[in-house]
Amino acid sequence: MLGYDGFSFSLSLAATNFPLAIKYSSGGGSSGGAQPAGRGRLITTLGVGFGIAVAIGNTIGAGIVRAPGEIAGLLPSTWLYFAAWATGGIYMTLGALQFAELGALLPESGGQYNFARAALGDYAGFVVGWSDWISTAGSFAAVSIVFGEYTCDLVPAAHGHVRVLAAGVILLFALLQWKSMQVGSGVQNVTTIVKAALFLAVAALCFMHSASPPTAVASRAALPAGWPLFVAFILALQAVIYTYDGWYGVVYFSGEVHNPGRDVPRAIFGTVFSVLAIYFLVNAAVVHLVPVRQFAGSDFAMGIAARRVLGLAGDNFIRVVVVVGLLSSVNAMEMATSRALYAMSRDALFFPLFARVNAGGIPGPSLWLSTAVGLCFAMFSFERVAAILASFFVADYGLSFVSLFVLRRRMPDGERPYRAWGYPWTTSLALAASIVFLVGALASDRENTPLTFVVLAASYPVYRALKWAARRSAARAALL
Repeated sequence: MLGYDGFSFSLSLAATNFPLAIKYSSGGGSSGGAQPAGRGRLITTLGVGFGIAVAIGNTIGAGIVRAPGEIAGLLPSTWLYFAAWATGGIYMTLGALQFAELGALLPESGGQYNFARAALGDYAGFVVGWSDWISTAGSFAAVSIVFGEYTCDLVPAAHGHVRVLAAGVILLFALLQWKSMQVGSGVQNVTTIVKAALFLAVAALCFMHSASPPTAVASRAALPAGWPLFVAFILALQAVIYTYDGWYGVVYFSGEVHNPGRDVPRAIFGTVFSVLAIYFLVNAAVVHLVPVRQFAGSDFAMGIAARRVLGLAGDNFIRVVVVVGLLSSVNAMEMATSRALYAMSRDALFFPLFARVNAGGIPGPSLWLSTAVGLCFAMFSFERVAAILASFFVADYGLSFVSLFVLRRRMPDGERPYRAWGYPWTTSLALAASIVFLVGALASDRENTPLTFVVLAASYPVYRALKWAARRSAARAALL
């Protein structure tokens, strides 16, 4: 049950079996002993329900719409197509085991930055925070681009205004969130429920329709072999990882969760199981109606499947589903991005201005700077942004896995409400997979992956400049 300002929304996630609960009281306070809203601090009133809602919103977005055709174009074989999705799912599950322990051990808002800083020091924390902030801003920009494209297809009068629509939806959700955490989380709950219901309805619609015989129209996609197959699989995994990314969304809000030791792991696993179920059903539904080779290279595989069921009306139906679903993603990612920047500023690794929190529990300056960065990303194409960001995500994952090893040694007696199953073997496997992916991406994608490392390298002079500015500010304060 998801509650918000007296209204209740029921969401049953059969894969989770977790109770979903968020409680707010009017007037800025909260039930269950949570702290009242106040200027300068976040509000600790969130529960498992919000954690799952924000992570599903953060995860299920533009990727599942655009990625199937891209992956099929690289791997035009049913078993290779599903092998890429399965590999990404295994990697996500391994990561969830580690993040559940880290999130419960270090319940601070801000995401993976907190893990790296606690284990590896200020600079490692800054690298992760810097890349996480930029990549999440790029993610909601990529989603807003797809929103603009599909809206233009639905509304002829909007044709040619993709960037304007993308910027408009980014600014709209920034304004909604700026008001208060209650408004932002309420929007997230409703849009996630609608999104999950629509995607499941699409899958059910496809399965209820008999698969039609393959048409005589053959795809130009050819199955690679040898080194080209390895390169194709790595490039496909870039798209898969981008599509799965966001499952850990609750860790951006751990400091706002009422009982993080219990609820953060539940939210992570609830999200992983839900995303795996929805993605498998959607992909299986599409392949049920359309052979992989026939939607290879398409940026609208779900639309092709819907046309088999509903005719020409299917195209517009799927576009409406996508447009509505993307709203949840933009809201979730903008909320997460502001927390990443807030956390660095809170710990004096960014300008103190961006650690300010308004009376509604929102880090306002961080929200608006993150919005500005997202608007810059919105000027690029979706495919370029997704390819660049995949390596960002995996680099951050890898540092988080290293952090778990370090914190197990450094804090052997620390309170761990959840301990990673299979440690150290599952942790080692997740870390090894991250390294293999990054090496493979660097070797196979000479256009986008190097940009990731350039941006990461640029973090060091920025870090040194900010440390110098912090020392100057401290020296001036001591003289006053």
